[in-house]
Amino acid sequence: MIFTMLESIVKGIGLGLILAVSVGPVIFTILKQSINNGHKGGFSFVAGVWLSDLLLVIISNMFSSLVMEALAFKNTIGYVGAVFVVSLGIYYVFFKKVNFGEDKNLPLVEFGKKAITKTFISGFIINTLNPSVMLFWLINATAFAVTHTPFERIILFGTCLLVNVVADILKVMLAAKVRHSLTPHNINIINKISGTILIIFGLGIVYGIRFLNK
Repeated sequence: MIFTMLESIVKGIGLGLILAVSVGPVIFTILKQSINNGHKGGFSFVAGVWLSDLLLVIISNMFSSLVMEALAFKNTIGYVGAVFVVSLGIYYVFFKKVNFGEDKNLPLVEFGKKAITKTFISGFIINTLNPSVMLFWLINATAFAVTHTPFERIILFGTCLLVNVVADILKVMLAAKVRHSLTPHNINIINKISGTILIIFGLGIVYGIRFLNK
């Protein structure tokens, strides 16, 4: 019993680390939000991502047939997600403006309930509408369902989510700390780079869908 629990924890840590270091639009948006808006922006965004992951884990483990049915529309989901990500990227590249204080170094952060809610929702949408994230949870949930009991899977996926939460917190804290040493010019460059990366990822999703359908 103890051995199987430890095994599930180790596997959960490994799965969580894979998810934490995976490169995608989420990680760049976490860094961008934290740099532009400090802790509030970063944590608001990752909270939306966490809720999305939690719901996908539960659905993948308990209602895998529903996920399979949803994946039947993965092209539509992918296109919608791509449009959202590309639109967000275009906004950051061409329209995002950061306000600075009189010292020209620190952005003035006015992050109220409305901004927190919008950022939370954007994190939830970006993560949920990413077909690769849905496939990640479904594939692992299906694979571990064959060899692990429901209790072991709760430990495994709970550990995985916990590792990912800790990793996201570290990303937010580090980026928010770095922001104090950045100049206005550097922050605007980061916005444009992160926006460009989001556009590339969005176009990559579209290319992947079209390539798989050939």
